[in-house]
Amino acid sequence: MNKKELIKKLEDRGIRKEILEVMGKVDRKDFISEGNSDEVYEDHPLSIGYGQTISQPYTVAFMLQELELKKGDKVLEIGTGSGWNAALISGIIGEKGKIYSAEIVKELAEKAKEKLKNYKNIVVLNTDASYGLAEYAPYNKIILTAAPNKIAEEFKEQLADEGILLAPVGEYAQKLIKLTKRKNKFIEMEKGDFLFVPLVNGTGNHTNFTPLS
Repeated sequence: MNKKELIKKLEDRGIRKEILEVMGKVDRKDFISEGNSDEVYEDHPLSIGYGQTISQPYTVAFMLQELELKKGDKVLEIGTGSGWNAALISGIIGEKGKIYSAEIVKELAEKAKEKLKNYKNIVVLNTDASYGLAEYAPYNKIILTAAPNKIAEEFKEQLADEGILLAPVGEYAQKLIKLTKRKNKFIEMEKGDFLFVPLVNGTGNHTNFTPLS
């Protein structure tokens, strides 16, 4: 499958134009290892090492669509991984938006930092953010790309009013949970069944990378 065929497949599955456009511009092949190059446009996850994956394109597109991103949003991403998801978010929220993307695996964080060096609105942090990043809160949108057993209250506290939090929740197979915050109350919706790697908890070294330039 080539990139054009992948985009058409995503369109046929209900992904909207604005998501397809940014996926056409931000190439998945730039965020994977050479060993996976033959599968870059296949609609399934690929290993990026360290027990982590770059997610299935449909899953990425569906989550970005459900996140309801807007120009100028401030976004917290838990699990930078390859950096592809952060790059896609950057293309949607524009230069006035900001992404704080946390990755607990140092090697992945460093690789993502290099791949994202030309994205001025992304800050990659090598840290344990399993309870969010309070220092940059509040966020308009929070997205977890790895699965906790439950959503920590700290994430809810760090979400701005009218903000949206999206997370796969569960130990084995996960439910994708969408929380919308309105006047300190939360509207919860289930958005389907997915399979994600677990959210890694650890001490983290709390080393903040500088804004990418």
